[in-house]
This record gives sequence, structure tokens and C-alpha cells, in this order.
Amino acid sequence: MKKGKKQKCTFDLLPFHVIEAASTGDTEAIQAVLKHYEGYITVLATRKMFDEFGQVHYCVDETLRQRLETKLITKTLGFDTKSYVRKSNQ
Repeated sequence: MKKGKKQKCTFDLLPFHVIEAASTGDTEAIQAVLKHYEGYITVLATRKMFDEFGQVHYCVDETLRQRLETKLITKTLGFDTKSYVRKSNQ
């Protein structure tokens, strides 16, 4: 999708302080990160199923959704925010 010169893509990004707090283990910040990515994780975990009549049904694979959330939490807790603070201050 092309954007004109005057149009800009805007994304709702998580504030850096929320990411920083989540990486230190703050449970409210981790919940905010999960809430932010909830829709994306749901789309990734959606699977196409067929019933006995051949009708298509879409449903969320809960096991896959939980695995994606766990992976997001693991990567968030292991995220090093100090290297990003140093780069932006230089």
C-alpha cells in the first residue's frame, strides 16, 4: 500500500518506560505488553478448521496462543534496555 507524500503511517507504540519496567519484571508492565500484542498474537494463533460437512471455521488455537505469550514474556524479561538508552544519548 503506497502512501502519499503528506500521509504518514502512525503506529501505537509502547512507551519506553513500560518496556523498561517489563524487562525488570514489573507484572503490571508485562500485562501492558501482553495487552498491546493481544490482537497480533490472536491473529497468529488463528487456524482454519473444517467440519464434517466441509464448512470452514476459524478458531484460535489456545495452545499456540499461550506459547506465543510465553515467548513474548521470556523475550521481554531478557531485553536489555541499557544499550538502547546509551545509543539514544550519544
